[in-house]
Amino acid sequence: MTTPERTRALSDVLDRLEHSIHDQSVTVEEVVEELGHRSFGSLMLIFSLISTSPASAIPGLTAVTAGITFLMVVQMILGRDSIWLPRFIARRKMSTAKLCKGVGWLRKPVEFIERFLKRRLTFLFHRPWLWLPLVLILCLTLFMPFMEIVPTSGSIASAVIALFAAGLLTRDGVLVVLSLALLLAIPFAVWQFGFAG
Repeated sequence: MTTPERTRALSDVLDRLEHSIHDQSVTVEEVVEELGHRSFGSLMLIFSLISTSPASAIPGLTAVTAGITFLMVVQMILGRDSIWLPRFIARRKMSTAKLCKGVGWLRKPVEFIERFLKRRLTFLFHRPWLWLPLVLILCLTLFMPFMEIVPTSGSIASAVIALFAAGLLTRDGVLVVLSLALLLAIPFAVWQFGFAG
């Protein structure tokens, strides 16, 4: 049976993000401090979710999400147990008004998804299986800064990362499979909106 703590894992991350919001802006470093330096899944989830929400209107957010995810994935591959971010990323400020709007927008879809979460296909979170999504996401982050010029493609890329991170937090391998399936849609989105238009 799925435990309440596990099914609330995603909403808990949003709660903790709201707790870190104060004044007119919040830095990436403050968000990391609130979620914890050991919370790779939580941090990857929150920044990718923000990048798929209305808060994605924050200039450069897709590139920041890509940079943070790249660094976290590299550190996961290397086996680090705590997150390190360079100062120029850690000191990056985000508008609290837009973040609050993004969190509010995310509440209902996150609560809906949580109804279906449970532990399954957990072998995907062990090596060598875990290497496949990590390497693919690492490659994806290299292209994300350029996706800001192609409508929707950046949001799709962030959704791929969010699904993987949600799976990592809840140990639901189905979300990892869905993230890899959605990854296949990105080249089509780039073609459809970037070139066909």
